Amino acid sequence: MARLKQTAVWWCCVREGMLTPEQFISTVAEIGYDAIEMADPGYWLQIKEHGLKIATMNGHASIEEGLNRREDHARIEQEILKNIELAVKWEIPYLICFSGSRAGLADSVGAAQTAEGLQRVARAAEEAGVTLVLELLNSKVDHPDYQCDKTPWGVEVCQMVNSPAVRLLYDAYHMQIMEGDLIRTIRENHQWFGHYHIAGNPGRHEPDETQEIYHPAIFQAIAATGFTGYVGHEYVPVHDPVESLKASFEMGNILV
Repeated sequence: MARLKQTAVWWCCVREGMLTPEQFISTVAEIGYDAIEMADPGYWLQIKEHGLKIATMNGHASIEEGLNRREDHARIEQEILKNIELAVKWEIPYLICFSGSRAGLADSVGAAQTAEGLQRVARAAEEAGVTLVLELLNSKVDHPDYQCDKTPWGVEVCQMVNSPAVRLLYDAYHMQIMEGDLIRTIRENHQWFGHYHIAGNPGRHEPDETQEIYHPAIFQAIAATGFTGYVGHEYVPVHDPVESLKASFEMGNILV
């Protein structure tokens, strides 16, 4: 049996008062994480030299102006195609994509148009061996008016695209805010989840006993599905970042 593959997300710890890029990379490698996410491209080579993978990068800009608008499809298509080439070169398996804000757009229309946008690039992703993961984000606290804010909506988009290269990025922090029922959702929809993120709620901090999400059970639920991808720790530490990264890694260090 293998162990659940874990990542640490760059922006959460590489910030003022926490860790320098060099400290973050060496710390993550020493702890035993498999990969780093959303890293500054200027440090990609250094990440590789430490024996780490680069798990994700953004497929396009931006969160607010995303795939749910036909007028943005041509731009996003070119951005994703360019980033697929980068992903192949650097062996990055996942490109993160965004629905965009509703801005008055009906959910049914937004889903159909998001699917259309993804269909334009799905074949290229398939041929490259790259997965496009449409991220589920909360529209209540962090991303007001974001359209892909519920699991059923995201699943519907994936079903319409009908490509093995298009899946969802299921973020337990965001979905706890929007819908809860995390373990049941993972069990019933895991075939549509290409990547996972975790963080504590409220506050998006350490997945520890101060938070309302019991993360050991979340990790176990993910592992029980036979998931072979990455689970990313995307939280902002309130404690010593090195000790925090160690503790959260040990929590997720379980057999699949």
